[in-house]
Amino acid sequence: MEYIKIGDVKIEKTAALAPMASVADTALRLICKEFGAAVVYSEMVSVKGICYNKERSEGLLKIKDEERPFAIQIFGDDPKFFELAMPTVLENKPDLIDINMGCPVTKVVRNNSGSALMKNPELAEKIAKTVVLNSPVPVTVKIRKGFYENDSNAVSFAKMLQDCGVSAICVHGRTKEQLFRGKSDWEIVKKVKENVSIPVILSGDVTSLELLEKAYKTTNVDLVMIGRQAAKKPWIFKQIKEFKETGKILKEPTEKEILEIMLKHIKKLFELEGEVVGARKARSAAIRYFGGFKNAAKIRAKCSFISSFDDVLELVSFVKKQIC
Repeated sequence: MEYIKIGDVKIEKTAALAPMASVADTALRLICKEFGAAVVYSEMVSVKGICYNKERSEGLLKIKDEERPFAIQIFGDDPKFFELAMPTVLENKPDLIDINMGCPVTKVVRNNSGSALMKNPELAEKIAKTVVLNSPVPVTVKIRKGFYENDSNAVSFAKMLQDCGVSAICVHGRTKEQLFRGKSDWEIVKKVKENVSIPVILSGDVTSLELLEKAYKTTNVDLVMIGRQAAKKPWIFKQIKEFKETGKILKEPTEKEILEIMLKHIKKLFELEGEVVGARKARSAAIRYFGGFKNAAKIRAKCSFISSFDDVLELVSFVKKQIC
């Protein structure tokens, strides 16, 4: 197996699970790690939230040993709050700290956080320097191609972050204005890689083993990150790892096997989150698994009514009848 190093953290050169708010929770991260994800990230955590309401943020900061190597991702718009939040972040002993400077969601951007920082390199620089100065573990940053369609500043922004002491940069090849529409521009990721000496991670439009290999070959990045596809098909990490280790291409799991994976995932949700939150999260988690199933619309409709684990077991029985 080939490895990369971010700072002193050794990581398999397979694929990382992207940080996805309200999606990449502990249950999904554990499932993806079991399948071989190289590194996983927490959901985005607000530094102001950590400072003002530590108890509410604690659940997002918790790390299980099975998840390592693990990165806690933080966001905000004020270097002072980043500095104040760092002791709490570090209490949880992350392997990496990631700063989100790429989130395109309106409520984040309106607060001058996430991808809004790409319009304000001076503020982004102050934030990066603050976190690096206060972190004993490697600091990484996730950015986008740029904020505006006609002003892609990922290369200059990445060089600035490198000068701040950041240990790796993840680049999503879309602008803020694109959100998740259109095609991710891997050429800009390649240009970032050519202009910095620290590891570069590619994010965006990697939905299969074939595309992952293409991403590595065409951009020369150090690592590839998978987001939405991993939430639908967490076994993609097993396929990637097997191919990297042996050159073999594993078949897609059968519908029966997918059902077993889904049940294991949702059981973890109920165990970790309790019945009320577990049921709420189970509805969306279950729906994602059934895209290619026969009678998928009927199955997904039934997912929306999950309110207990017994409902999940009923769903499993219903799906088995549909696929027989």
